[in-house]
Amino acid sequence: MKDAGAGPAGTRGALLVIGDVITDVVARHRGPLAAGTDTGAAIRTVPGGAGANVACWAAHWGCADVRLLGRVGADTAGWHERELAASGVRPLLVVDPGAPTGTVICLVDAGAAAERTFLTDSGASLRIGPGDWSDALLDGVVRLHLSGYLLFSESGRALAGVALAAARERGVPVSLDPASVGFLRELGVARFLSLVAGLDVLLPSSAEAVLLTGRSDAAKAAAELSRRVPLVVAKHGARGALVAWEGAVRARGPAGPVSPHNTTGAGDAFTGAFLAALVAGAGVEEAAAQGCRAGAAAVERVGGRPVGTGRRGGREAGNRPSDGGL
Repeated sequence: MKDAGAGPAGTRGALLVIGDVITDVVARHRGPLAAGTDTGAAIRTVPGGAGANVACWAAHWGCADVRLLGRVGADTAGWHERELAASGVRPLLVVDPGAPTGTVICLVDAGAAAERTFLTDSGASLRIGPGDWSDALLDGVVRLHLSGYLLFSESGRALAGVALAAARERGVPVSLDPASVGFLRELGVARFLSLVAGLDVLLPSSAEAVLLTGRSDAAKAAAELSRRVPLVVAKHGARGALVAWEGAVRARGPAGPVSPHNTTGAGDAFTGAFLAALVAGAGVEEAAAQGCRAGAAAVERVGGRPVGTGRRGGREAGNRPSDGGL
């Protein structure tokens, strides 16, 4: 399969991402959380948000024109704009006059699996809506990606619907990452599936695919979802990725050995690199392999963004930053 929903043959253009821009407070604790007292941790504040992270990884992985539409508070708007621009992303940020930028506290277990727990205050990101949209945002765009977090507020759902309809009218393929098992349960499976009708690509985690289908097996879940969406790429953690279309898993993205420091943002890294590869003209199997490489690089560092700033010509160097032991 070359690419479900590809633009005109040979087209190279912009990737537009619509999604959340968040301030992440990452706390990597050195032992079990102790109720009622202190637990030692290494703590950093870093720019994040699933939508913003996807955009940064896409730019890092070689996509020359990545744009991000998001909503932030005046408290950190300048900082987030600078960070996005330094990562090669064109920020199209709407400053909310009545809400601060969303904040996520990420508790990371320092054990071998580096599993994480999120405490989320979505802030201004929940207030993004159709009033922030213009069809002109699609000028020069060959792919549109929607963060699943858009679907968890009424105004975000309305914006997703408007953007999806505008993209379909222009023949621009649209992808979406469901974003969160917890929020999916709250939204409801049937409602989610009705909202994503018309998508070209769905990029769930294996847990999200299982939740959306009721299947206990990730491969069967991905295959079933591909009867609803032309292309389903299920991110399968350390086991790589499952690529399904026309009701069957037809390819697998390769997994590689990693030493995880923090699994936050691994799925966003996969998505960003996957989309960058599609924009560059790769087939879906090669794009999935690129996504797996980016995901593996992401878990070896703290934070959801690539190391350093700007692009690396489609390759992640894999070196860890000096995080003082984080």
